Amino acid sequence: MTQPDVSVIIGAYEAMPYLIDCLASVEAQTIDPGRVEVITVDDGSTDGTGEYLEEFAARAPMPVTVIRQENSGGPSGPRNVGLAKATGRYVFFLDADDRLGEEALERMVGAADRNGTDVVLGRVEGVNRKAPRSMWDANRARTDVYSSNIKFTLSAQKLFRRALLDRHGMRFDESLWTGEDALFTMEAYLRADGVSVIADYTCYYLVGRSDGKHVTKSGGYAKRFDSARSLMALIADLVPPGPRRELLMVRPFTVTLLPQFGPPYAKDSEEVRRHKLELAKPMMDAYWNADLARRLLVNERLRLHLVAEQRGDLLLDVVKFVRSKTRPTVYLERRGSRVYLGYPHFRERAAGIPDSVYLAEPREARKVPGYRENRMGQLVQRATRKARRIILPTGASGGRAARKP
Repeated sequence: MTQPDVSVIIGAYEAMPYLIDCLASVEAQTIDPGRVEVITVDDGSTDGTGEYLEEFAARAPMPVTVIRQENSGGPSGPRNVGLAKATGRYVFFLDADDRLGEEALERMVGAADRNGTDVVLGRVEGVNRKAPRSMWDANRARTDVYSSNIKFTLSAQKLFRRALLDRHGMRFDESLWTGEDALFTMEAYLRADGVSVIADYTCYYLVGRSDGKHVTKSGGYAKRFDSARSLMALIADLVPPGPRRELLMVRPFTVTLLPQFGPPYAKDSEEVRRHKLELAKPMMDAYWNADLARRLLVNERLRLHLVAEQRGDLLLDVVKFVRSKTRPTVYLERRGSRVYLGYPHFRERAAGIPDSVYLAEPREARKVPGYRENRMGQLVQRATRKARRIILPTGASGGRAARKP
């Protein structure tokens, strides 16, 4: 049999009736059915999911494999089982409650072949739920995780070159209860020889379920810290210290860790708040620094600064302020070239928080009337950072650089 271009891997658990539209979208693909294989894994469903998969396999125009197993508790196991069976040049992970745009596979395989890239992101649209948006500003034939916003979409619903995954033994971490797809996708970005972005066509419809059922394992807040810790460790392992590492660290710090110190934190018990600070401390000690801090908005930076300092008393005040959606007092200084946002404890001697924590970077300061951007100062800062990168030895500080396949 001729090797298929793409293996579509579908892990399914209690997926009815959403599975009907999902499989219909696979059947409706404009790519030649002979170029596709479908590998489905029923993860112990009791709602007819397995039976419907077998019905689909019997009538589908492309070869379909159905694997039925006991429930594994999450999406990683079924994806790994499917990946082990895949024979296509590329693999695509499709969730059983979502669906594809009709031209999705044809466009993504075409982009990978045309551009020689290892990962392809097709535009995602939410149906009854939010979807990532910032990375779909333009088509990109070839980009990477540093020069685009793709780090803010780390779900597994991408086209991956299977040779890349096999070369590095990449599989989903079944020990994680959440964030396993972020770990997998970030590693693929870092190891990939180029990433393509399709922004002018919706390849994937992310469907919000109304029944509350999903594939993800349940778990308490501590599991979120496991996810953040794993992603930070991966980045630190593959990217040497410096601006590139800090650019990527923005993602786990703001998307995974910071929500644990968002508005819900004000409702947590004292015991839970104390435990969250304890869980965060090793990560803050290992990875938090001034270069990373300046990349964040003031309210984000302030909260994480207080987490790093283990100042739970002050942190609670800031969280309550953020939760109230009150606008902080704005302080324009140095003839408007500096903007300080007066969140709680600004310039309180007893608190001892440096002014720099409250200093808005240009992207946030530009929203303040009267702000005068010091472009010369920015140019000097950029030149200084560039000089440091040139001077810094390639393998400095023990990080293992991302390797091309």
